Amino acid sequence: MWSNEVIEQKIDYIHNNPVVAGFVDFDYEYLHSSARDYGGNKVLVTVITT
Repeated sequence: MWSNEVIEQKIDYIHNNPVVAGFVDFDYEYLHSSARDYGGNKVLVTVITT
């Protein structure tokens, strides 16, 4: 991954997969997604950025 823009694109793609699959309406609703952390919701996955 060569830039922050590409990293954000990949994160958005991963977060959107459960929505495209029809499991949830919004990415943060998927229980095991880091999208919950990015949205400020209660999380099961802790995201640590440096």
